[in-house]
Amino acid sequence: MNINLYDMIFKRKSFHLFRGTGEGTIDDHDLAGIESAYRLFEPLVPGIRTAMRIVPAEETSCTRGEKYCILLYSEKKDNYLQNIGYLGEQLDLYLVSRNIGTLWFGIGKPEEKEFDGLDFVIMIAISKVDDASKFRKDMFKSKRKPAEEIWTGPKIDGVTDIVRFAPSACNSQPWLVRNDEKLYVYRYRKPGKRGIMPADRVAYYNSIDIGIFQCFLDLCLEKKGMQFSRELFTDNETDGEEVLNAVYTLK
Repeated sequence: MNINLYDMIFKRKSFHLFRGTGEGTIDDHDLAGIESAYRLFEPLVPGIRTAMRIVPAEETSCTRGEKYCILLYSEKKDNYLQNIGYLGEQLDLYLVSRNIGTLWFGIGKPEEKEFDGLDFVIMIAISKVDDASKFRKDMFKSKRKPAEEIWTGPKIDGVTDIVRFAPSACNSQPWLVRNDEKLYVYRYRKPGKRGIMPADRVAYYNSIDIGIFQCFLDLCLEKKGMQFSRELFTDNETDGEEVLNAVYTLK
């Protein structure tokens, strides 16, 4: 993975409304750069075919003041949602590096729900930001679960304290890591807690969130110079309070 994306973790924020972002525009050079960058991103699950389309905002149901929406499509295979989250978060951080504000917009609907034989999964709304100071100034002031709530066992400095800032649907932060010689990564759902998400869509969005989280986790481990291997477990929106998604062996 491009380790340069790591620094963008501290800069990114979700633009729930694209107001006061300035008059800057996303030009053809930006659009070409986004498409080129996506082709270089590392998938979480090799062998799953995906596609990305950039469309004007008015071709979607998103009305947050964005200029464009990036539509992410995938074939449906085991852990395709986690894979889209992993790829999409690399895209998110890349966009931040180009001073393009982002918003993962789960409830958005595109005009085309299928593209090149692939199914629409989720969209990211984007708009140019004219001043880098309008991004996150102090990530640690963001509202997130304390490390003790999302991580059990020995903490890893520079990892445990950073991964908890990964974005997630309705800020649900649906992850749990157990450090017991290996890192066991679970999709976690606290009974009765789902925010505004429809009950039948919680597992869907939270599976994407786990892919986003693993992108953060991998970047943090790589930044620390910690080598690892990863074993993935099938979690196709499985019900349960704790659903094992991955085991990391640190070398």
